[in-house]
Amino acid sequence: MLSWRPNLITKLSLGSSLVLVLAMLIFSFSNLGTLRQVIMEKSIDEVDNLSETLIRSTHYQMLEDDRKRVYQMIQEVGSQRGIELIRLINKDGTIIFSTREEEISKRLNKEGDRACNMCHTYVTTHTHASSMNRSRIFLNSAGEEVLGVVKAIYNQESCYTSSCHFHSADTSLLGVLDVIVSLDDMRQAVVSYRNDLLAEAIILLFSLCLGLTLLTRAMVHRPVKILLNHTRDLASGQWPQIPSYTRDEIGELSSAFNEMSQKLRIARVELEQWAGTLEIKVEERTRQIKEMQSELVRTEKLASLGELVAGIAHEINNPLAGILMFSSIMAKDPRLDPGLQDDLNTVISETQRCSRIVRELLNFSRESVPKKSLDSVNRILGVTLGLVENQAYFHNIRISRIYDPDLPDIPMDAAQLQQVFINILINASQAMPHGGELSLQTGREPAGDYVFVRIRDTGCGISRENLEKIFDPFFTTKGHQGTGLGLSVSYGIIESHGGQIEVESQLGAGTQFTIHLPVHPPEDLVVEGEATAAEALRLPPPGANSGPPE
Repeated sequence: MLSWRPNLITKLSLGSSLVLVLAMLIFSFSNLGTLRQVIMEKSIDEVDNLSETLIRSTHYQMLEDDRKRVYQMIQEVGSQRGIELIRLINKDGTIIFSTREEEISKRLNKEGDRACNMCHTYVTTHTHASSMNRSRIFLNSAGEEVLGVVKAIYNQESCYTSSCHFHSADTSLLGVLDVIVSLDDMRQAVVSYRNDLLAEAIILLFSLCLGLTLLTRAMVHRPVKILLNHTRDLASGQWPQIPSYTRDEIGELSSAFNEMSQKLRIARVELEQWAGTLEIKVEERTRQIKEMQSELVRTEKLASLGELVAGIAHEINNPLAGILMFSSIMAKDPRLDPGLQDDLNTVISETQRCSRIVRELLNFSRESVPKKSLDSVNRILGVTLGLVENQAYFHNIRISRIYDPDLPDIPMDAAQLQQVFINILINASQAMPHGGELSLQTGREPAGDYVFVRIRDTGCGISRENLEKIFDPFFTTKGHQGTGLGLSVSYGIIESHGGQIEVESQLGAGTQFTIHLPVHPPEDLVVEGEATAAEALRLPPPGANSGPPE
C-alpha cells in the first residue's frame, strides 16, 4: 500500500492555515470580549440616561405630589420594548411603585436584594456611586440575561422647601429608581458580529490559502520541480542548463546549479581527453626527458670544451704577444726592406686578429661576477650608443630613442651591461649594411617588478632554424668575421643579473631584442668568485625565443 506523502505546497498551506486560524481565534476572542464590554458600557449609559430622564421628567409632578401622573409616566416608559421592569424604592427599601403590580408595597432586603446590595454591602452605606457600580447583570425568572441600573433620588432644596413635601432638610436620599432592561438585543448584536467575523475569517482564510498556494506553486514549487528534474538529468549523464528568471535565492540556486553542471561537464571532458591522450602524453614526456638528457650531455660537452678553450687560449696568448711585439718592432726598423713592409703589416693585422679571438675565448671561458651598484639603464644605453654610433656601420642608419624618464635606478654591473648593449648594437648595424632604422626603447613592465630595454632594427632578419641557435657558443652567421661568442656571453651576463633576454625576428623585416632586468633581483643570483666555463655556458632551454647575432 502506498503511503501518502504531502508535497511542499500542502505543507506550506496547512502550516500557514494553522497559524492563521490560531491568530484569528485569538483576535476573535479578544475582539468579541472588547465588543461585549463596549456594548455593555453603552447599555449601562443608556439605562442610566433613561433613569435620569425619568427622574427629571417627573420632578415637578413629585413636587406637586401628583403621584398618579408620575406612576403613569413610569408605566408608559416601562411598556417599551426591551424594558423588563421599572420600580421606585424608598429609602426604607419598600417598593412604592413597580410596573409589576405584584411587587408594590413589597419590602426588599437591603443586603440580599440585587438592587440594594451594591450600596449596602459595605460597613457604611454609599450614597454616591458610579454607574458601573450601580449596574448589575443577572438572569430573570425566564432564564434570560438582563441589566439592572439603580439611580438614586436625592433630597434637593426644591423638595424639602415644598409646601406639600414631608421630607426634612436633613434627609439626603429619598429613594432609588431601579430600571431593568433586557440584554437580548446586545446578545443578538454580539452573535451577529461573531457570525460576520467568522464568515469574514473563513473567506480571508480561503483567500490567503489560495494566494499562498498559487504563489508557492509559482515561486517555489515550480522552480524546485525544474531543479529536481534537471538534477535527475544530470545524474543520467546529461548537462542541462536551468533558465534563471529571478534574482532571489531560487535564482542564485539555479545559477549555482548551472555553474556546477558546467564544471562537471568540463571535468568529464578533460577526463575523457586525458584518458584518450594518455599514451600520447606519455610519449611526449618521454621525448622531453630524452631531449633534457641530450641537452645535459651537450652542456657537459660544452663545459669541457670551455675548459679546453681556456687552456689553449692561455697557451697561445703568450706566443701571440711575442709575435705581435717583435712584428711591431720590425715594422718600425729602418733597415727593413720596403718590399716586405706590406707583408709585415699583414702579419701584424692577423696577429692582432688572433689576439682578439683569444681574448674573446678567455671572456667566454671565464665570466666575472657582476659588481652591482645602483645605476640608470637610460644612462648606460646612452653612453653605449655614443661609443658606437660614430663607426662606419652606423653612417646610413637612422636612430630613434624612446626613453622612459621615470625609470628607477636598479642594481647592475654597468660595464657588463655596456658589453651586452655593444654586442647587440653592432650586430644590428651589421644586419643593415645599406642603411635602415634602429629603434631603442626603455620602460617599466606593467607589474612594476622589471624594467625593459627593447632594441629593434630593420635589417635582414634571422631564419627560423638559426633563431634557436644564436645563443650557442661558436655559432655565427657572419662567416669568418665573428667567433660566435658575443651573444652567448651576453646571455650569461643578463642571467647573472636575474633577468631575461628575448628575441623576435623575421627574414627581410628585422630583429627585435628585449632585455628584462629586475628592479630588485634575488640575492641568490649574486655569485662570489669567478665562474667556471660550465657556469659561463648559460644556454636557454630548447625552443626558447631568444635572439640572433646579425
